[in-house]
Amino acid sequence: MLIIDDVLVTDAVLQKGFVCRLDACKGACCVEGDAGAPLTKEEAGLLESELPTLRPFLRPEGLEALDGQGAWVLGWDREPETPLVEGKECAYVTFTPDGTALCGIEQAWKAGATAFRKPISCHLYPIRIQEGRPFEILHYHEWDICSAACNYGEQAGVPIYQFVKDALVRKYGQEWYETLCDAVAQEGA
Repeated sequence: MLIIDDVLVTDAVLQKGFVCRLDACKGACCVEGDAGAPLTKEEAGLLESELPTLRPFLRPEGLEALDGQGAWVLGWDREPETPLVEGKECAYVTFTPDGTALCGIEQAWKAGATAFRKPISCHLYPIRIQEGRPFEILHYHEWDICSAACNYGEQAGVPIYQFVKDALVRKYGQEWYETLCDAVAQEGA
């Protein structure tokens, strides 16, 4: 593991191969599970203010869930998360004709309707952030729905931290990411 500033990066994030295979999993991470996507308090506020902008990009079922539950809910841990549609998929999810789940927030971002790309927890996936003292801990969230992504990442030689580069830069900055890459290179030398 490595420590960069106040962030501890676990070995799995540094070594485990991962390249998302949306064609294989059909976006199951947005559908499976028993809770919505973790949100920061700032993201919860953004979703409230951006909801009118996001509405045209969402499904009727998602809008119904958002109208009934709000733009975000408190999870079992009393932290904000995205609401679910009838206890299943994220309320912000959309589906392609072949049933692949996509993020409606990200679709709005791609269309230039919002500056908010999607929750950082979704952008970082399969990394999860665990708050620890004195460090934030970045660890790999192992889930069988991602087995194709792990196999493909191993074959391609792409570790998790490289796969989620854009998200890590978004969260911690370009300089932090470059420091991480330099530390990984030094460890491997």
